[in-house]
Amino acid sequence: MSEATVDVRMPFTRAAWVKGGLDPGLLRRCEFRQIIRSVWIHQDGIDATTRIRAALALHPNGAVASHFSAARLLELPVPEHLFEHVTVFRAEDRRWRPELRSHVTQRLRRSPIVVRGVPTTDPVTTFIQLAGTLGLVDLVVLGDAVVKRYKVTPARLVKTCRESDEYYAGRALKAALLVRRGVDSPMESRLRMLIVLAGLPEPKVDVRLLNDDGSWRRRFDLCYPEIRMIVEYDGRQHAEDAAQWNSDLERREELDDEEYRVLIVTARGIFVEPERTIERIRRTLESRGWRGPLVIDPTWREHFSV
Repeated sequence: MSEATVDVRMPFTRAAWVKGGLDPGLLRRCEFRQIIRSVWIHQDGIDATTRIRAALALHPNGAVASHFSAARLLELPVPEHLFEHVTVFRAEDRRWRPELRSHVTQRLRRSPIVVRGVPTTDPVTTFIQLAGTLGLVDLVVLGDAVVKRYKVTPARLVKTCRESDEYYAGRALKAALLVRRGVDSPMESRLRMLIVLAGLPEPKVDVRLLNDDGSWRRRFDLCYPEIRMIVEYDGRQHAEDAAQWNSDLERREELDDEEYRVLIVTARGIFVEPERTIERIRRTLESRGWRGPLVIDPTWREHFSV
């Protein structure tokens, strides 16, 4: 027998190797890598999907990538996570490994999809599943990305969560009600959530200024058009890109001429000094003549480090 009886460039179990009539001692050769206990692959086959493929190789047909593993396959923003997640539909199909979290459900209402050859839960199901693990802010970040990347409307996301009997659908609904269309980045989502959870008026997302002929001129991440106030997240990469930096300066000068107030927030203002950021925004709203209460809700402290 030869290695040709097993596709060594895809994860395979030791049991499959032995069943193919191959010597287990060959797995000690340097070109083989153990990905998960008892699951191996030839080093030439390793790619970004290898760990989840290895986890699925331990399970019977029908198992799907889910939770954090599904989010990674779907290229959705979630925090770093140590484990691979697989969902099966019978308790006896679960498998146990230190690197693996195996879930069982009878409540999957939408058919799995295939991404890069890997069966996985669809984006909306993944959003609902992760409501059991992610905090509210991270879940809204995920929901904003689902809407942007997979053309799911916020209304559809809310409707699906309301009608779902899946675990954590209630928590998913709470986040879905805060998801918006037109969000460009996770940090923009975090900034908007800091404002909203602090009880300040929610800025409009993806506001665009048009020329007289109707053509697109400027886009604002977060804006209060009534008082010509813009809140923008500015990543460090802008300061490191001279062309972008000069373009931003020209843009802000143009906005100054049109009497817009641009408030810039960096990562430090979200992760290190969120209270200062809230006060800056509140004070600017007040100075620009916002009509309405501007009382800070301490709820934001439950979701952001202080």
